Amino acid sequence: ALAPVLAMTALAVYLDDPGPIFFGQKRSGLHGRAFTMWKFRSMVADAEKLRAQLEAANEMDGPVFKVQRDPRVTRFGRFLRRFSLDELPQLWNILKGEMSMIGPRPERPEHVERLQEKIPFYRTRHILRPGVTGWAQVRYGYGANDEDSLVKLQYDLYYIRHQSLMLDFSILLRTVGKVLRMSGQ
Repeated sequence: ALAPVLAMTALAVYLDDPGPIFFGQKRSGLHGRAFTMWKFRSMVADAEKLRAQLEAANEMDGPVFKVQRDPRVTRFGRFLRRFSLDELPQLWNILKGEMSMIGPRPERPEHVERLQEKIPFYRTRHILRPGVTGWAQVRYGYGANDEDSLVKLQYDLYYIRHQSLMLDFSILLRTVGKVLRMSGQ
């Protein structure tokens, strides 16, 4: 049913900024195992090169959390992110058994390693498959630093403890609401 939407989105990504249509990034999944999470590319094709220049200008090093109003995001990429359409290829991750629809959002292994050292019980979130959406995403939103990660962990732990069909249904409804309100990043 989504094939026409996926095909049109893929074409629009390519026409807006020629290059790869999909973007894969290593994430930590169930039991901390690394996997490649897929998204529609929402940044310019040479985003990593541009990122290196931005990091040099800001004296940042290593992986950083996603930046608000990132100058590397394409015009169509902003649209994709606003409606969370860039997340659609994660259905492939679900089919492969690497992710579920609902669960703690997967983080990059570099962030996980650092956060496990800083935040007690952080590794507990890896007892479930990571999700496309989750309690932390609908209750707290996007985290931009380690302090936000602590708050999101508290929501993840709540979800792990209170997992139920009703809670999952509530998360799905809230996710749809966020998408319709265009409150994606």
